[in-house]
Amino acid sequence: MASDIPPTLLSSDSISRPQSAAANGPSAKGTVVCVFCGSSPGTSPTHLAAARSLAQIFHKKSISLVYGGGTVGIMGELARTLVTLSGPESVHGIIPEALIKFEQEGREGKTDVKSTIDEAIFGRTTVVTDMHSRKNLMAKKVMEGGPGSGFVALSGGFGTMEELMEVVTWNQLGIHGCGIVVFNVEGYYNGLIEWIRTAVSSGFISGGNAGILVEALSAEECVRCLQEYMVSEERMKLDWSQK
Repeated sequence: MASDIPPTLLSSDSISRPQSAAANGPSAKGTVVCVFCGSSPGTSPTHLAAARSLAQIFHKKSISLVYGGGTVGIMGELARTLVTLSGPESVHGIIPEALIKFEQEGREGKTDVKSTIDEAIFGRTTVVTDMHSRKNLMAKKVMEGGPGSGFVALSGGFGTMEELMEVVTWNQLGIHGCGIVVFNVEGYYNGLIEWIRTAVSSGFISGGNAGILVEALSAEECVRCLQEYMVSEERMKLDWSQK
């Protein structure tokens, strides 16, 4: 994983090493939360309802959203709901150019992002060249945010899991100290949580580092977990600054 880390993310000015979310003190920077989630709605309406509830608490707490730029499924529901409540400036979607043509309600269409993704409905969209650039920019926006900034995973598939595990690994390596929360809707992430317990008992993850990833059962708890997040004392003490 370390070899895949973009150099722009590893500058000494970008590395985040807070002891806790509250330890940052007063800041003019707003809270930024990156949400990883699926471009499908799922088979249960509870998944879309969870996305709406997360948007509602973001609006209440004046939290800005960074996400993968999709307009369908859970991604679209989350962005659309928050824009309706807080305005287009509250949402920043980041999407690789290759995916734009699939962003007209999930069908191939125009490749011009302005004609495909309506800012008035889904917020601002930045187009990047590839998946690594997308993840780099999403993480950078969170790391530049104020207290309580971090990452939340709603339900999703392979892409959601890959994005989630990458920011967990970066936290373990000391690249950032931002909170990471799984919104466990209808037990969707029970298997992941059980795997972490098994990895600890099998000696592959330390007990302290098991807490890098925090479970939440409601939107309100997601935000509270990010605000109260404590960095593991067992993370690797590595220097990622460019020398």
